[in-house]
Amino acid sequence: MRETQFKGHVVVLPYPSQGHINPLLQFAKRLASRGLKATLATTHYTVKSICAPNVTVEPISDGFDEAGFAQARNVDLYLKSFKANGSRTLSQLIQKFHNSSVPVNCIVYDSFLPWALDVAIQHGIYGAPFFTNSAAVCSIFCRIHHGLLTLPLELEDNKPLELPDLPPLYYSDLPTFLRLPESYPAYLAMKLSQFSNLDMADWIFANTFEELEGKEAGGISKLWPAKLIGPMVPSSYLDGRIEGDKGYGASLWNPLGEECLRWLETKATQSVVYVSFGSMVSLTTKCPMPSLWKMFGKWIRAKEDEKGVVRKQEVVRCLKEVMEGKKSYEIKKNARKWRQVAGKTVGEGGSSDKHINDFVARALGACK
Repeated sequence: MRETQFKGHVVVLPYPSQGHINPLLQFAKRLASRGLKATLATTHYTVKSICAPNVTVEPISDGFDEAGFAQARNVDLYLKSFKANGSRTLSQLIQKFHNSSVPVNCIVYDSFLPWALDVAIQHGIYGAPFFTNSAAVCSIFCRIHHGLLTLPLELEDNKPLELPDLPPLYYSDLPTFLRLPESYPAYLAMKLSQFSNLDMADWIFANTFEELEGKEAGGISKLWPAKLIGPMVPSSYLDGRIEGDKGYGASLWNPLGEECLRWLETKATQSVVYVSFGSMVSLTTKCPMPSLWKMFGKWIRAKEDEKGVVRKQEVVRCLKEVMEGKKSYEIKKNARKWRQVAGKTVGEGGSSDKHINDFVARALGACK
């Protein structure tokens, strides 16, 4: 598409880790498929790892251009540097397009980076945070930010935490940041800062969907009026409306795709379970399994030991129950159900599809 034909120009800014780049890049693809110019702004260290058709990739600086966070080695130092250098270079990127045929008229930014809204306001354009966490998690942190919950959470006599529109949450259900708030103070501060300036944002997006978490999101809609536009996964897995979209197009690691596929082809149908520990975890053969918030829906829960760790034997027990146990059929049936529901919600006329179309129609046809 020629630049003069674009309806508008959105800069999408992810936090530079795999689990944040993936959904925001996918959102950029969704916007590009609707006739917008989509530019992904990411750090110098990650920019070469990203390639997606119809999405322009531009570098900004976090102050550690050679190796990113690994170069900083300190969470607080990295976040402060990213705010200072990221704000400056993001502003320069917006200015770069100012006199082009498609000036930027909106920044969709990772909610971990609320300073991006200041850049949008500075340039007189729209700004919208994108939350990668579930609505349930957001509802808890949002309540803490607004003083409706206080840390540390004190649950007496194994009583659950009771919150509106959420199921009872026992101590073992809660994120580590809430159970041990002193363990990662810089990250906890970042999680809470997501809600610091939402009143000045033009939209709020969340990577979940109405059928899955509409109730959880609705419970805090006055504090967190998010538009649910997920799930942001490659189109070929859901609605198939983006031609050739079979992968995210971003990998900060060296994927072993071909090797894994060859190995999978030697296994029986529905005999393999994929367990993701995220891109920030490194395990050894002697390392216990990290604590899991939820596992396999409401049917099977992995139990922690006295140290708050889910051990290998417990994970094996749960896996066998999923694959071979009495509840196996219902669990697999439920997984198929949610895949179908997710496909419908991002498909034409679905709830997420409508929210994205509304954003495009209302915001990007004109300047702020």
